[in-house]
Parts: sequence; structure tokens; C-alpha cells
Amino acid sequence: MEEKRNLLEFISYHDKKHLVKLEQRILQHYEDANHYDRYSFLLKARKDFIDGIVLEHQDVFLTDIIAFNEALRLALQKMYDHAHQVWDKMKNDSLFGSSKELIARCFLPSRYPALHPVHRKNSEALYGALQDAGWNKFYEDGVSFMPLRLAEGMEAETFDAYIGMDCPPPNWNEGLDQELTKDLHLIHQFNHLFEYTNFALTDFIYCRDFESQTEITLG
Repeated sequence: MEEKRNLLEFISYHDKKHLVKLEQRILQHYEDANHYDRYSFLLKARKDFIDGIVLEHQDVFLTDIIAFNEALRLALQKMYDHAHQVWDKMKNDSLFGSSKELIARCFLPSRYPALHPVHRKNSEALYGALQDAGWNKFYEDGVSFMPLRLAEGMEAETFDAYIGMDCPPPNWNEGLDQELTKDLHLIHQFNHLFEYTNFALTDFIYCRDFESQTEITLG
């Protein structure tokens, strides 16, 4: 098996020191109350710094991008199927009333991914901070921009529509090398994590399992 190469191999000594200081500063502010408005831009600065390096070496990380995308797709399929099974059982049950809604969300694992080639104290602590919606506003509903919703009178979307595979071309690879990734069928949720949250690419592409939540509201 080819040894997994990591981000730190591509960072100069000077830039590595800059990254460490930036992460230390972020974690210091994360422990303060009312930190979002003033300091959340530091997470974006870190993401831009890391992604700028990763995007110069996309071929090195391509295997993990593909594996992550497939693992996420399978996790979302499992969540989608379970949500519909629950909804089918309750939608015609008068015990739940006439006004009810099911909301399903999928999140990255709360524990730092074991497959990640870099295990530093700051990296693991930052992974936890990134899952705080107070800092990472677009992660409030997890890996999707919008959660999966099933409700009375609402037409349920297909799974392909939910993951963005129902529109041409079926590949959400904005921001990546278009030629290198043209046949990957990256799903909408991959694009959401990469383009709209403060997770750097290498923060999430080593995740292989996920955590789902199902919420039922009654009117």
C-alpha cells in the first residue's frame, strides 16, 4: 500500500510556523465567550492558507477525495432510506396528528478521523472547534446546505436530487482542477463542505464514517 503523504510535507518551515501560530491563536479565541463576530475570520484565513497549498498538489490527495465522496454518498443514502422508512410508518398514523415533519441531518464524525496522517494537538482541537456552528455558520445543518425534510403536503425529492446528481453535469467540482476531477461525480454535499464551510479540504477528506440525526416535530 502506498504510504499516505500529508499536508505538512508541502509546507515550508516558515509557513509551518505561521500555521501553528494561527491555529494557536484560533484556539485561544475559541475558549473566549462571544468570540464569533470578532474572530471567526481566522478560521477562514486558515482554510484559505491550507487549501491554497493542497490545490497545488491535488493529484496527491485525489485518492482520499474519491474515497471520502463515496463514503459520504453511502452515508447519505443510509440516512435518506432510514428517514423515508420512519416517515412511511408515521405519516398515516393519527397518533402523530396532521401537522408533522421529519428532519434528517448528516454530520462528520465528532471524533478526529483515525485515517488522518497528521495527529497534532492543535489539529485535533481545531477539528472540534470547526464543528461548532457558532464559528462555522454553514455547518449548522451538517454536510448539507439544507437538511432532508419530509412533511405533509411536501413532495419528497429523490435521492439523486438530494445529492445533486440529477442535473448535468453530475459533478460538483467547483474550485478543484476541472480536468483532474471531471469524472469523479462529486456530490453536492462535498461541494458544500469545501466551498461554504470553514473546513479545509484536508480537515474532512480522511473521514470515512458519519453521524446522522433524525428529528420529528409535531404541530
